[in-house]
Amino acid sequence: MDEDDDRGGSGSPWRALVGLLVLIVVGIGVWFVMQQLRQSAAMQDCLASGRTNCAPVVGR
Repeated sequence: MDEDDDRGGSGSPWRALVGLLVLIVVGIGVWFVMQQLRQSAAMQDCLASGRTNCAPVVGR
């Protein structure tokens, strides 16, 4: 058997840190996409209401 299997599956702290960083990056990416979708929805709502000057729509 390999010695790494005898540690109880704890893994190295670097693996945990890399995993945490990956989760943070994914979270930031999801937040960015949600902001873009929210702005797009606000623009579509403005256009659907018949307005012609929808550029200065401010997010909530």
